[in-house]
Amino acid sequence: MLKVTGSAMPGAVSLLPITVFAAAVDGETEPPGPLLRDELSLYTAPPQKSQYVEPEAGQLEQSVATIRKSTEPYTEWCQGTYNKIKPRVQSVVKCGNDTYAYLKNPPKDFYPRAGVIGFTGVLGLFLARGSRLKKFFYPVGLMTVSASLYYPEQAAAIAKSSGDSVYERAVQSYAALEKMVMHRSKAEKGNDSETKP
Repeated sequence: MLKVTGSAMPGAVSLLPITVFAAAVDGETEPPGPLLRDELSLYTAPPQKSQYVEPEAGQLEQSVATIRKSTEPYTEWCQGTYNKIKPRVQSVVKCGNDTYAYLKNPPKDFYPRAGVIGFTGVLGLFLARGSRLKKFFYPVGLMTVSASLYYPEQAAAIAKSSGDSVYERAVQSYAALEKMVMHRSKAEKGNDSETKP
């Protein structure tokens, strides 16, 4: 039996000793002396010795798992494709929004300049009689010339960047062509030396 002594009403509790029956935790012995109220473990739950057992999968769960495993490569492919396409679509949408905002509040003399540039394109179509190459290059060339007259700074920047890229491509194609020609000439020399006694 345990005796409780309190500190809230020291006189009353010391005059009336109260008997408290407490369950001892496994492996713990009963303390030899009286306990204070703060030392009692009234609100602690005894440890439960339960173990979680995974329920067996039913037929529905097994069929869903089989379907998920069989469709996993396709879903991964779709996610990969979506991740590749998403930035491009976002850039197109951003370009469209920027164009809409630009056309909603255009700078001064924008529409007359756009009209002249469009008219030169139509004029190029009219002048390009004959081959399909003329029908492509005349309108594009005339529109480029008229746009560069109205926007010289942007035209210079575009010409510089495109000129650099065209130069790089020309050098790469020249190197590839040179490798092909050198390889063929070496192969022909090797064949000539084998045929001659």
